Amino acid sequence: MGDKEGVLRWVPESIRGLRHDYLFLALLAALVVLTAISPGKIAGYPGLVDWRTIATLTGLLILTKAVEMSGALHRIGSWLIERTATRRMTALVLVLVTAVLSMLVTNDVSLFVMVPLTLSMCRAARMPATKLVVFEALAVNAGSALTPIGNPQNLFIWQQWGNGFGSFVWSMAPLVAMLFAMLIVLTAVSFPATALKVHDHVDDHVFDRHLLTIAALLYLPFLVLADMHYTTLALAAVLVVFLVVRRDIVARIDWGLLIVFVLMFVDLRLLAGLPSVHDFIGGLGLADPKRLYVASALASQGISNVPAAIALAEYSQNWKVIAWGVSVGGFGFILGSLANLIALRLLGERRAWITFHLYSGPFFVVAAVLGYLLLRV
Repeated sequence: MGDKEGVLRWVPESIRGLRHDYLFLALLAALVVLTAISPGKIAGYPGLVDWRTIATLTGLLILTKAVEMSGALHRIGSWLIERTATRRMTALVLVLVTAVLSMLVTNDVSLFVMVPLTLSMCRAARMPATKLVVFEALAVNAGSALTPIGNPQNLFIWQQWGNGFGSFVWSMAPLVAMLFAMLIVLTAVSFPATALKVHDHVDDHVFDRHLLTIAALLYLPFLVLADMHYTTLALAAVLVVFLVVRRDIVARIDWGLLIVFVLMFVDLRLLAGLPSVHDFIGGLGLADPKRLYVASALASQGISNVPAAIALAEYSQNWKVIAWGVSVGGFGFILGSLANLIALRLLGERRAWITFHLYSGPFFVVAAVLGYLLLRV
């Protein structure tokens, strides 16, 4: 027993946590079934994985973990919160900062920074946190849709089609502008303009300026190299630097997420190769952008927007419509986006999912309709 515990101590916590990760277990079970159906395809499994996307995601996880551990984002958030006068203004500041952060450091990192900050602020001001965290979940789904590095599905689409960073942002801008307008209006009407009384200071975090500088200096070159399809070189450079300077950061990234991503590629591409599935999806008329948009949004409600993007990429080359559909699909049901699950898990309140769906459900319906109309324009 002692030997087993000693071995597990060397395994990253995110990988150990996969034992309780329902998405991972479901993907693993699906792989077992699909392998039993076509055992002759096992040798081709590595070729089903988009390793360029995995490499880009790995580099971003390292860089964003460094930014997170530097304490800079927490310090900025604390500074902003201490300068807001009302609950409505506090909510608007938190929601907008969360949304903007998600464009730059991915949606999950934004939540890992902002949700704990929100909880400590709510304790200091003695105000309920559930609704604020729900709105932060909506915020990361809206903000992260703008950039290729904002969320995993965008990262996949960016690497899969090789479209430029600027081109991607330009294509997503109308949708994100609409989502931001909805988010601001909904936040303003959902929180009162009563005075905010902070009874205690928000928890202070140590600020590591040296670590932040290293991450900042590597961030832009990494994105440029990834945009030029030198992803392997970009990842190698980031790995070497942090293995020398702060190897604990490499160990603490979400390796479990990378494993889940690899399983998604294998499962969904095996599934797409089944004749019955191929014929069914092929009969949906996805060559029509409107049908593709609706299929992307609705598929996200059932299997989450990352798997939906990977699956639909097998049937259409219209990356913009897929990106719009799965971005809108992140709202609605809690499974629409992994970010929703992360936000509520960090909140740790059992009945928070009810509050989440009260806001996210109508938001999805309105966003889906408006996005559909925007596409037609």
